[in-house]
Order: sequence, then structure tokens, then C-alpha cells
Amino acid sequence: MSEPAHIGAVDLGASSGRVMVGTLADGRITLTETRRFVNGAVPVPTDDGERLYWDVLRLWSEIREGLLAAVREVGPLAAVGIDTWAVDYGLVREGGALAGPGAAYRSARTRGVPDQLFAAVPPGELYGVNGLQVQEFNTVFQLLAERRDGGLPDGAPRTMLLLPDLLTSWLTGTQVAEVTNASTTGLLDARSRTWSTALLERLRCELDLDLDPVLPPLVEAGTQVGTVRQEVLEVFGPDGSPTPVVAVGSHDTASAVVAVPTEAPDFAYISCGTWSLVGLELDEPVLTEASRQANFTNELGVDGTVRYLKNVMGLWVFNEAVRTWRSQGLEVSYAEIDAAAEACQALRTVVDINDDAFFAPGDMAARIDDYARATGQPLPRSIGAYVRCINDSLALAYRRAVREATELSGHTVNVLHMVGGGIRNRLLCQLAADATGLRVLAGPTEATALGNIVVAARGAGLIDGDLAALRRLVRSSCELATYLPDPTTAAQWDEAEQRIFPEAARRRS
Repeated sequence: MSEPAHIGAVDLGASSGRVMVGTLADGRITLTETRRFVNGAVPVPTDDGERLYWDVLRLWSEIREGLLAAVREVGPLAAVGIDTWAVDYGLVREGGALAGPGAAYRSARTRGVPDQLFAAVPPGELYGVNGLQVQEFNTVFQLLAERRDGGLPDGAPRTMLLLPDLLTSWLTGTQVAEVTNASTTGLLDARSRTWSTALLERLRCELDLDLDPVLPPLVEAGTQVGTVRQEVLEVFGPDGSPTPVVAVGSHDTASAVVAVPTEAPDFAYISCGTWSLVGLELDEPVLTEASRQANFTNELGVDGTVRYLKNVMGLWVFNEAVRTWRSQGLEVSYAEIDAAAEACQALRTVVDINDDAFFAPGDMAARIDDYARATGQPLPRSIGAYVRCINDSLALAYRRAVREATELSGHTVNVLHMVGGGIRNRLLCQLAADATGLRVLAGPTEATALGNIVVAARGAGLIDGDLAALRRLVRSSCELATYLPDPTTAAQWDEAEQRIFPEAARRRS
């Protein structure tokens, strides 16, 4: 490739979205942001309480504007890829029109639904097929709630399209399910990387949930799905032909892991954003009972890989805390918050950041107070102390997740890569190194966009190579920061873990 090539990357997160352009030239990628917009679930009152929905039509409008801006500002696009968060979907009628609003995964509609499924398919059997960490918002539980609420009426054709696949279908007219994101539904066989016919039969026979007509065909990341339809959007490639749309690692974490700039196989990663996804890259899933009991998930990755990981609550808790403080009239900047947190006593108060108390939107400082009272710990008395508690608690969760992942998989780890917007929090990066005892390499910040871009570029025939080659390209396109662990803090982390997880500590002693 002699001329620069521009690849459009649509990257949607639960709190914001953006359209990026990656310009590939001289063996590196430079990024240009052409549009950024706010995202968030919309609360809607119902007879069964408040429900949360995504404003999918507004997101579609923002994406259209972002891609048009990309062409105006940078030039014709040689490829487009779309990634979003996992599990959420839109139901579409014949012709592609939405059958209703897209429910948001933090909605309360799935409370108690997993037990309905487990009454028919025991958790151990289910894990042996899909290898997924049990979370109430997994798509299979959402679909059970959907049927209960009348969203899957008998005799009315519906196709379930996960959000990136829905947006791709509007661009191209082609309906598919990309494997990395489809693996978060709970309906995929983790070994065969196909819809589980056995599980679908169980759902039909035992729960009267027939999903066969609802599921689209699967494609692997890197597949050209189609081209941008001219009647939808006037976006063309450099030669004037319609721009190819490539199914990238459409689960944003899958794209982020592609962009982990590792040079060695023995690495762990943290994709650090609204959620923190902590895990390993494996060739095969780990479907043991011990893995299930530890609530580890086997999500599928690009090029036949498995993302063996645990979902950690992540910077959601921090973001919600800041949102609440600002709604209360407190003017706080991120720089001030970070400095105040760094000055506070380490590990004075820690919480189980994955506790259900921190899942729903709300006043996180008040919930930390409740947790501290229940566990006999001092209450934070300043914004800095609350943020220090959140950072310390996240690092403690990272420590536990990395250790469990290595023990359950039998793999060794020599370095921890942190990618994503959360690495701007330098204190958190250092705490991750201290808590795990591993050297931390932080970068790139824009891992998801870069992972999206390199897979789209390869799918469009602009570059060649395996994952290692894609990662070399990413590494040449970013700067990394190194954080070395402080061994003198190891005893403090041991004590903090024992304080919050005494039973686990006793098992290890």
C-alpha cells in the first residue's frame, strides 16, 4: 500500500460514542476524531417500575454525521468497522425496521430471570456450553424477559441484532451476528464458535422460547459484511466505489484486546473503561467447574482466540460518584480529584467493587458509606478519600482476578497490559502494579479504536498478517508508560484482601 488509507471506526460506549478515522501510512496509524457524542440509558416509567432504554435512533444519527464528517475532514474511507458494548440488541421486523426500543443492560427487567433458566438448564450444564460468567444482563436472560413482556409475539417475524450488527445492517442491508459479541449472548457454543443447537432446543422444549427464527447467521471478525448503501449514506472509497463495511471485533473489549501491544505470549490485560475487563488470551476455553464457581467468562476473540476474563465493575463507580457530586452542586475537576486521591492514605477503606450495591446508577459515596459501616471500616470524609477508596478497591479486584485467571487456566503471567481510557488515571495504573506485583505497561488509550481499525483494514485487504502483526502495527503507533510494582506494599494488599474477603484468604493460607 503506497498511498495513505483512511479507515472509519465507530466506537460506542455506554457513556459516550465517537467516530474515529485511522490513517494508515508509513507503517503506523494516526487517529483523528471526527465526532464525539454523549450516550446514556433513558429511564422510562412503566407499571413494573422504571426501565432503561437506549436511544438507538439518536446514536444512528450521530454515527451518520460522524462518517460524513470523516469524509469531509480526512477523505474517502477505505473501510468502516463498528464496535459497541456487549449483550444489548434491537429486535427488527422484516425489512429492518426496529420493533421497539432497545433495552439497556442495567435495566431491572432481568431481576430473577436467571433462576428461571437454571430451573430448566442447571448452571453447570449451561457453563459447559457457553462458558459465560453469570450476569443478569446476559442476552439469553434479556430474551426471556423480552418474551415475558410481549416483545417476541408468536407468528411475528423478529430478528435479534446485537447493537453493532444492527448498525451494520442499517449501513449495508445485511443481517449477521459477529462472533466476538455473539459470544456474550449465552447462546453460543464456546468450543465450536457456533449457535448451540442443543441449548436452543432446551430453551424451546423446556421454556417455550424458540430462538431459532430470531438468530441471524454468524460471521467471524474480519469478514466483509457488505458496502455502505448509497441511499443510506454517501460514503465512498478512494476509487469512488462504495466503502466496505467489515465486521470487526464488534464487542469493544474484543477490539481492545486486539490492540494490546504485547511482544510476548505470557501477558494479562485490563481493558479499563466503564467496565474493567481483566483476563488472559487463550487458545481454548476453560470450562471447568472451578472456573464456573469463580465466575470467569470465556468470551470469543479475534482469530480464533478466547478472552478468558472477569468483569470488574470498573470506572462506572467513579463516574457515577462524580456525576452525583456535580448534581449536588460540587464543582470538581478530574485533575483535582486525582491529586486529592493520591494524597490520601492507601487502603484505609476498601470495598468489594463487584458488590451488587454498586451496579445500578446512584449515589456511590453513600453506598461506600453503607459498605464501610457494614464491614467496620472508617468512612471516607472527603472526595479524595472516596476516590482513593474506589481506586484501591479496583486494584484489589484486579489482583484477585489476575491471580485466579492464572490459577484456573494454568498459564503464567509476566506482564500486565492496561489499555483504554482508564489508563489516564496514573494512580490506578501504579496501584494495579503494586497490587498484582507485575510490571504494568499502559497504552494505548485508544485501544478499542485501534483494534477496530486494524481488523477493518485487514478485512478490506489493506494490510496482511496475524494478530502478532496487527499488534506490532499498534505498538508502532502509540506510546507506552511503564509502572513497576513496589514490593514493600505487598503486606498491605494482603491485609486489605483479608479484611474484605476473609474466607478466600483463609482458603489460600
